[in-house]
Parts: sequence; C-alpha cells; structure tokens
Amino acid sequence: MTQIDFYTNVDDKLHTACRIVAKAHGRGHKMFVCCPDAETAQRLDRLLWVTPPTGFIPHCASGDSLVAMTPVIVDHRGDEPVHDQVLLNLREEWPPYFGRFERLIEIVSVDPEDRRSARDRYKFYRDRGYDIRTHDLGASANA
Repeated sequence: MTQIDFYTNVDDKLHTACRIVAKAHGRGHKMFVCCPDAETAQRLDRLLWVTPPTGFIPHCASGDSLVAMTPVIVDHRGDEPVHDQVLLNLREEWPPYFGRFERLIEIVSVDPEDRRSARDRYKFYRDRGYDIRTHDLGASANA
C-alpha cells in the first residue's frame, strides 16, 4: 500500500519541493512531480537547476524524449507516470494514479485555502485506509 506523507506549515512550497526532490534523488529514488499548471512547472524546473547550489538534479518535463531515463519528471499536463516509486503532488486535488506509487508526498503551505484542500485530500486518503504520516515543518523551523 502507498505510504503517504504530508509536510505541513510550509512557507514556500516550491523551495520545499526542491529540498524533498534533492533528498530523494540523493537516496537514488525516482520522482514524479505533479504541478498544477505550466507556470509552476517552469518555476520548479528553474529551481531544480540551482538546488542544491553545488549539485545538479537530472530532471525533465513529462513529454521530453529523455523521460524514460531521467530520475525526476516534472508534469503539469496529467501525463501517465513512467515509474511508480515516489509521487510528489503539488496540485489541489489528489492524483488519480497515486495508488500505484510506493510513496506519495503532499506539501501543505500556511495559506488557508491550501490547507483546506490538503484537509480534503488527507480525508480522502484516510477514508480509503491509507496510513498517513504528518511532518510539521513549521515546528521544526521554530525549534
């Protein structure tokens, strides 16, 4: 069953996404990142070129010809994922294919509307019997 992790109280979703992608890539995991729109996908693409500052995370768009051999795929079109290891969801809705992944990561900002849609996704996953772990990044940043 898919392991689901919610990272909450995040000030900047895209920078947090980059840190999570970098950590997963460093551990040899393949990631599929669902972005809500082309603009967000482009912003994430630019951030991945400079995060971490001393490294490079190989990534491409879901329609790229190198998609089969690239460890991080950035999608905004709703393309079918090419692997099923780690899914990072940045959309308001739950991804319909999340259950095929080993792990699903949700990032929740401090924005009230984002928190509301995250609560809906959390309830959706919980009501289907998924075990959900929550990581409060706001608390760790203030410690």
